[in-house]
Amino acid sequence: MASHTRPPPNMHKLIKNDRRMLSASDDNAMTKQILATHAPDGRMVDFKPILFTIEDVIRRATPAIGNVLDGNGQHEDMLEDHIGSPEMDGALESLTYVIQKVGAELACKCSGGDAHASTMAILNLLSNYSWDAKVVITMAAFAVNYGQYWLLAQLYTTNMLAKALALLKQLPDVMENSTSLKPQFEALNKLIKAMLDVTKCIVEFTELPSQYISQDTPAMSVAIAHFPTAAYWTIKSAVACTSLIESLVSLTHERIMSTTEVWELSSLAHKETNIYEHLRTQLDLCLQHIDGKKHLEAYQNLVRISETHHLDNMKFIRALISARDDIQPLYDGTSKTTVHLEILKRKHVLLLISDRDISHEEVMVLDNLFKESQQRQEIRYEIVWIPIIDQSIEQQGKNKHTFKEVQMMMPWFSVHEPSIIERSVIRFIKEKWNFTKKTILVALDPQGKVSSTNALHMLWIWGNQAFPFTSEREEALWKTESWRLELLIDGIDLSILDWAAEGRYICLFGGEDMEWIKEFTMKTKQVAEEAKVDLQMAYVGKNNAKERVRKITIMIGENKLSHYWPDSTLIWFFWARLESMMYSKLNHGRTVENDQIMQEIMTLLSFDGSDKGWAIFFGRGGEMTRAKGETALGCILAYEEWKTEVEEKGFLTALAEYLQQLRTPHHCNRLILPGLAGNIPENVVCAECGRAMEKYLMYRCCVE
Repeated sequence: MASHTRPPPNMHKLIKNDRRMLSASDDNAMTKQILATHAPDGRMVDFKPILFTIEDVIRRATPAIGNVLDGNGQHEDMLEDHIGSPEMDGALESLTYVIQKVGAELACKCSGGDAHASTMAILNLLSNYSWDAKVVITMAAFAVNYGQYWLLAQLYTTNMLAKALALLKQLPDVMENSTSLKPQFEALNKLIKAMLDVTKCIVEFTELPSQYISQDTPAMSVAIAHFPTAAYWTIKSAVACTSLIESLVSLTHERIMSTTEVWELSSLAHKETNIYEHLRTQLDLCLQHIDGKKHLEAYQNLVRISETHHLDNMKFIRALISARDDIQPLYDGTSKTTVHLEILKRKHVLLLISDRDISHEEVMVLDNLFKESQQRQEIRYEIVWIPIIDQSIEQQGKNKHTFKEVQMMMPWFSVHEPSIIERSVIRFIKEKWNFTKKTILVALDPQGKVSSTNALHMLWIWGNQAFPFTSEREEALWKTESWRLELLIDGIDLSILDWAAEGRYICLFGGEDMEWIKEFTMKTKQVAEEAKVDLQMAYVGKNNAKERVRKITIMIGENKLSHYWPDSTLIWFFWARLESMMYSKLNHGRTVENDQIMQEIMTLLSFDGSDKGWAIFFGRGGEMTRAKGETALGCILAYEEWKTEVEEKGFLTALAEYLQQLRTPHHCNRLILPGLAGNIPENVVCAECGRAMEKYLMYRCCVE
């Protein structure tokens, strides 16, 4: 049996010198030595095509590396685009000679054995080139040698010319010993992969747009300071790889290579990987810096467009949704096809902005109003749903499923994919239109001017009568309103409005206390019967308590206690309209001190904030009285004490006067306002006593 032999003298000398240099790699003296070779003359070359070809050579020569670099067929398509292109021809024409010289230096110097000297010789040869040029040219020279070696290895069994050349290079012996050489090949592959990573990373730095980042930017300056060291170790790694390949062809079947080469290549790979990770970190910081600059530029541009007068709405809509001409960014919910933005040109457009959890009730009510508008020539508008989804923290699969489900419910337009909405647009929507989580509806006129930053309030209160959704139209509609049953119930339940038209007394009540509801409805009906008044009662539920209210409506229906809304959407809409009335009044500077409608709205909302029920009574002439649950029930239970007043003053007046007697200075009212950035009033007074209410913050997650 043949005994283990020492590595060839060349390789042994290389390893010995490399150990010495590894220990001194970070020494200032060596850095100065590297910098002394650098005297760039400012020549500019596009290295992208060359780098792409280098990568392709290595990919095809070593399939294992190719799988790591790129697992799809995109690379081959891109290579076809580069081959024969003017950019490729121009780059190679100016560099062919120097690539050949570096290749000769790699082959020649590695035979001499001193890796450091070989590396410095190549750096001197490339002194007039930039750092990115040095590594790309060296990698190109290495790829030529490496590719030729493996081309022969792949063809020698099928091509006679390749077979003859392979025999001269003793390649068959290498192939026969491929199993024993597996550690060497694996170490070689890892090092080549690391060299490519560093080279591509350095080139990426040179391609960063100078209008968004300068060399003085901290991350950029840190990276540039590491370019000399990165270039040195990449070139030195190319020397080591070439040396290993040359040593392989001199092997015979009697010799098994030492594991020292594996350790040496692994050490270099570790060094290159560390360099790459450091550069990659700085590159990521640079990209974040550039992204921030671009984001700010796009945001400022959007602000300028929004503040400029235009002939039509297209410039603003394109800036908001997508400026690309090669895509159809809208999905038409009626035709179920994608369409271009031009379909919105010179039209009134309502931008429905929400997160992906827009409520089913909002969609259903808006659906009815939208379809109604399409039947009226004088009221025509388009709706576009823009979902604001944080792609960085949301689960994409779940999001996409939820988004498509909601999209299918909508007959209007929506963005085809939420990801096309730029970060700058999301910032604009949040900062300029005060979007947080609660749905808003931004109205744009045919010239792209914002008519209302949230027309949802107008639409909920008056429906399509609020068209074209301007502040002036909103103010005009309020001037025609008073606190009456029609304002509360309009668009929700025609049967209740019919009761009023028929001259009946009406009691609306709400809350979630089942026992109170049972006792109050039964006792009130008894009193009405005894007082000989035609009284109809209707349960309007409680805000944000869908499941509890559902159980109560079932109980009311089973016991025939009163009229109720089996469709939970109607209950949601009743409270949504009340909140919209409040926000609409606030937007016009109204308070409980100077506006009677505002006072009644806030009273009902504070009633709803309590744990008990409440009731509001409407008379035949439009008069009204209201009370919290305990007071209302106490008044009904004490009917004997005020029934004599009914004949003289009328049922509602007698009821109202006795309720006033029951009221005491002691009370505790709560008003819960849903968060809507920019619209929460700083000071709110109690609708019952007029004193300023204390403010508390409440975070709520209610899943029923």
